[in-house]
Amino acid sequence: MYEQYWGLKEKPFENTPDPKFFYSSPQHEEALTRMLYTVKEQKGAGLLTGVYGCGKTLLARALLKELQKDVYKIAIINNPKLDEIEMLRMISYNLGLHEVPTRKADVLIKLENILKENLMDGKKTVVIIDEAHSIDNANIFEEIRLLLNYQLEDKFLVTILLLGQPELKEKVESIKQLNQRIAMRYYLTSLNQKETEEYIKHRLYVAEAKQNPFLPEAIEVIYQHSGGIPRRINHICDTALLVAMGMGLKFINKDFIKEVIESFSL
Repeated sequence: MYEQYWGLKEKPFENTPDPKFFYSSPQHEEALTRMLYTVKEQKGAGLLTGVYGCGKTLLARALLKELQKDVYKIAIINNPKLDEIEMLRMISYNLGLHEVPTRKADVLIKLENILKENLMDGKKTVVIIDEAHSIDNANIFEEIRLLLNYQLEDKFLVTILLLGQPELKEKVESIKQLNQRIAMRYYLTSLNQKETEEYIKHRLYVAEAKQNPFLPEAIEVIYQHSGGIPRRINHICDTALLVAMGMGLKFINKDFIKEVIESFSL
C-alpha cells in the first residue's frame, strides 16, 4: 500500500518468516551456526528458546535455506498441540508418507522404514518442531525421546530441533531422559539499540529502499518501546510508514514515532 510512496520493492516489516529478511545479529548468527552443526553432524537433538517475537521461526527458515534439498528430508511441525499418535502421524506425513496408518504400531513401523530408506538413499532426516512450548502432553516429549533411539553406532538417524518460548527449556529439563539427549542449546534474547538500528536498515535494504526514512532519534524511541524484539520493531515501523505516507511526510522523527505508538497502542 505504501511501497510506491517510499520507493520500496516490497514491504520491509512484514511479520512473516521470509528468510531473505533474516538479520544476522551476532546471536542469531551463533544460533544458526549451532543449528547447522547439530543437523549436519547428526547430533540428535537441539533446543532453541527465546522470548516471543525474537526470530526463532525465521531462524528455522534461514536454516532450511542452508540445507541442500537433495541431501535432507525435512518435516516441519508448526502446530504441535496434538496427542502423541497425531504427532507421529504428522511427522510421517511431512516426511513424505501420504497414506499414514492410524494405529500407533503401524505408524512407528512406517516411520522407521522412512528413516532407513533415507539413510540408504544418502539423505539425512530432520524434524523441526516449532512452538514446542505449547506441547502440554508429556507423552509427546516421550515419543520425541524414543525417536532418538533410531541410531547407528556413531550417529542418529533423525535430528530433532525443538523451538519455543522460555518455558520450553523448563519442560525439557524436567524430563531427565530427554534433557540428556539435547546436544545443542541456545537462548535468543532481544536486540540491543545498535542492532535495532542495523536491523531496520537491513530490512529496508532488502526491500530496496532508496533512503532510510527513520531518523536516528526515531530509532532510539523504537528501540525503547519495542525492547529490541524484532516482531515489535516490525509492527511499529510498518505502522509508522503507513501513517507517515498519509500525512505526506518524507522523514520520521521521534515525536512522530511517539505519537504513532500512543495512538495505535503499539
